[in-house]
Amino acid sequence: MKTTVSARPEDMEASRVWYVMDATDKPLGRLAVDAAKILRGKHKTIFTPHVDTGDHVIIINADKVAMTGANKPGENVYHHTGWPGALKSIKRQDELEKRPEEAIRRVVRGMIPHNKLGDAIIKKLKVYAGPVHPHAAQSPIQFTGGVQARGEE
Repeated sequence: MKTTVSARPEDMEASRVWYVMDATDKPLGRLAVDAAKILRGKHKTIFTPHVDTGDHVIIINADKVAMTGANKPGENVYHHTGWPGALKSIKRQDELEKRPEEAIRRVVRGMIPHNKLGDAIIKKLKVYAGPVHPHAAQSPIQFTGGVQARGEE
């Protein structure tokens, strides 16, 4: 009989990899799906749902992300400030023009668990509007569309 391997949090920190994704002319939803899969760790064979098994993701050129679909740019995005009667809305296209980093972070956050595990996972996402990022010391791997297994790099 084979045994099921369950990842432990203390074993995961040493095996984290950094990936760089270029958002230039990529559809927002497809970029967010790829980022969420890597952040969650679903590309690894040791994926465990209750453990943060994912890797770090750096998204560059967030201001050049593409919007697809006929009515997506005009769709309203809502957030609440926490004060009574303070529900704010902004058009999705306006949000991408004003704060592209936060727009991408919000879409990716919607694709990961909404609990303490999700709070830990989203901290591994770094989004930058331009092509420059300060994470060169981590030796990030360029994301090309498919994630290699750890031993095949």
